[in-house]
Amino acid sequence: MKKRLSEQQEFEIMKLVLDKFLWIGFIILSFGVYQMAISSFANGLVWFTAGIIFLILFIILMVKEYEIVR
Repeated sequence: MKKRLSEQQEFEIMKLVLDKFLWIGFIILSFGVYQMAISSFANGLVWFTAGIIFLILFIILMVKEYEIVR
């Protein structure tokens, strides 16, 4: 038998997962800034751009998956 989750339980799990995506994106962006400051600007810019792309994909996923109610 499979257990069914309520909408509230599903939302709480979603928040936990999405929080991890935001942390990963922030860490990639921070590493890019660190690389720009310490070593080469080009290498840091690549990491920074990767972080931006990761967060943009996150935004696309959010908009696609969940309806925004105003």
